[in-house]
Amino acid sequence: MPNAPRGLPLSAGRPQIGIGGCQISDRARELVLQVLDSNRLSAGPMMDRFERMIAAAHDRRYGLMCNSGTSALQIALQALKEIGGWADGDEVLVPAITFVATANVVLYNGLRPVFVDVDPDFYEIDPAQIERHVTPRTRAIIPVHVGGLPCDMGPIMEIARRRRLRVIEDSAEAMFVRYKGKPVGSFGDVACFSTYIAHLISTGVGGLCVTDDPEIEVLLKSIMNHGRDSLYTRIDDDEGKSGDSLLEVARSRFSFVRLGHSFRATEMEAALGIAELERREETTRRRQEVVARMTRGLESWKSFIQLPRSRPEAEDLRMFFPLRILDSRIVRDDLIRHLEDRSIETRYLLPLINQPVYRSLFGDLEPRYPVAAMLNRTAFYVGSHPAMSDEDVDYVADCFADFFRAL
Repeated sequence: MPNAPRGLPLSAGRPQIGIGGCQISDRARELVLQVLDSNRLSAGPMMDRFERMIAAAHDRRYGLMCNSGTSALQIALQALKEIGGWADGDEVLVPAITFVATANVVLYNGLRPVFVDVDPDFYEIDPAQIERHVTPRTRAIIPVHVGGLPCDMGPIMEIARRRRLRVIEDSAEAMFVRYKGKPVGSFGDVACFSTYIAHLISTGVGGLCVTDDPEIEVLLKSIMNHGRDSLYTRIDDDEGKSGDSLLEVARSRFSFVRLGHSFRATEMEAALGIAELERREETTRRRQEVVARMTRGLESWKSFIQLPRSRPEAEDLRMFFPLRILDSRIVRDDLIRHLEDRSIETRYLLPLINQPVYRSLFGDLEPRYPVAAMLNRTAFYVGSHPAMSDEDVDYVADCFADFFRAL
């Protein structure tokens, strides 16, 4: 399709409609002020409460907050590597469509990412493709719940059990939603969430791990705190102790038993997270309204673009609104330019194997992953978050319609 002019942008002076939005509630301000009044910024009662709330919402025993979803993935994989005695160069299966952090943490841990193609309807790791990539050195699978939609966890977990593989759920983009009655985050050995600004629960920056395994939980705490002895990872771990027990903790404060990181978050992020969780039903309802309105607004153009699809027997909470171009006349960047000129933010749909750094490390992988390659050419997303007004949603739909009518 030629790069035909489409008239002047309609958005002069209009604020950008972003991928995510920030809405600081009065309750969030109240809780942050409680933190400031407490004179305690390092992990304390707010964080403990937030961790327990997140764990309970995902049917897990333990929760641990850190400074990002990437850090959560990093420490989860490092913990499993230590427990399993994995060697450098052992393999971890990751989807060929995901945010770059999913594969980066495999490399950071001295392991080798092995890519698996994805489903063309749901954009998540395709269980039918997994076993062809399993080798004697495969140690784990990292399924990614993309954009608020659960992966097809039934067959993934069956393969993992049969092949004796660990599972880390990358649930950075999905919280609370259920697959066949079980919430995301409750399937694998560890699940990792993100509370970055555009995500379903936002604390500005932040991430969480959840698990049922006490050994994993102890290791996660140590690794995110420079590799400290697990007797002392938070400043109140000495409370209620005296005599020899207190001395043992004192000796542990500067005892480092493994290589670790400084991945800690603060009480203020935890306070924001609690406020977000307390209004979760309200924001979930609004997000669903936005998605439904956007879907209705774009329904007339479904011969041009594939609208988001929901997996059978799975709930869906759209962190963003993914789209795939179906009409061969449409060049994706022409459509994106049209939207961006009209103050509608866009993102490519999680391209990984074609990233410059991955091409330099692994060469041209796209011929081996045809679905991912197709999505790298044709897929992108726009926002569908609670901060969008009905007028915003209608404006986005109208801008799409303006483009398609000119074809």
